[in-house]
Amino acid sequence: MSSSKTWAGPLMGVLFLAVAVVALILVGEGQDATEKSAAEIVDFYDENEDEQFVGSFLVGIATVLFVFFAGWLRMILRRAEGESGTLSAVSFGGALVFATGAAIVATLNLALADTANDIDPVAVQAVNAIVWDYYIPFIVGVSVFLLAAGISIVRHGALPTWLGWVAVVLGVIAATPLGFFALLAGALWILVVSILGLMRSREAGATPPTP
Repeated sequence: MSSSKTWAGPLMGVLFLAVAVVALILVGEGQDATEKSAAEIVDFYDENEDEQFVGSFLVGIATVLFVFFAGWLRMILRRAEGESGTLSAVSFGGALVFATGAAIVATLNLALADTANDIDPVAVQAVNAIVWDYYIPFIVGVSVFLLAAGISIVRHGALPTWLGWVAVVLGVIAATPLGFFALLAGALWILVVSILGLMRSREAGATPPTP
């Protein structure tokens, strides 16, 4: 990582988390498809249209920032791995799965806010049910992203070994019924990696080049 002299990549991780938190506050936890009637769901999206619109667009922005962070992480993992770069590629692939899932959910949520009063309430209820249970891409993406990154770190040392083991454990947990907690802990992992990346980049920039 010390060879990387750019701060933009790790900064994307910090910005991703900041924007994602605001987006989740605006969007909320969603409407429980097993407890809310079609009328209640329509009323919710009608009354909170602005928040859902802004939140959905912020999810899209956060997703873009995450992909750039993941690209930076792939770069530093790839440098440590050498020629093969298999694990860094797999980790980045997991990030793309997660990003695709986030973009789809944001689109569906935007559609609910935009059309809740214009289409059949049963259709709104059906789309809401999809959004409510749309978590497999997130679980798969996070599991692959963290597990491959963790194994790469442990084997090749691009980051402190303990960060690698934490990522491996979280990657495994993400594929279990406790996956939601792995998502939260994975966000903290990204924050730690981002801060470490910013610190290392600053140190690299402060070190005068050798003649």
